[in-house]
Amino acid sequence: MFKVAGKIFALSRLAQRPLQVSLKCEPLLAAQLRDAHPAVIPGYHLNKRHWNTVIIDGSMSDRMIKELVEDSYDLVVSGLPRSSRRALAWRADD
Repeated sequence: MFKVAGKIFALSRLAQRPLQVSLKCEPLLAAQLRDAHPAVIPGYHLNKRHWNTVIIDGSMSDRMIKELVEDSYDLVVSGLPRSSRRALAWRADD
């Protein structure tokens, strides 16, 4: 479990092969990613509207996976109180 300010933005069993990571996502983008990439499936045991599980099997670039992780983090942080976002020095509060 990966958290920011006590809120989960990513879930993974790090020893699992192939590695999978569940990430929070805007609902429209979540559906688009599932349609475009077989390695992206609805979030396992999560709200499937807001969470995708990404199977890291080499079919998606490392850069794209990194961007999905960053998007998940940003989505969670954007919902935090302003004081928490400032304490994190989140770039959107510049």
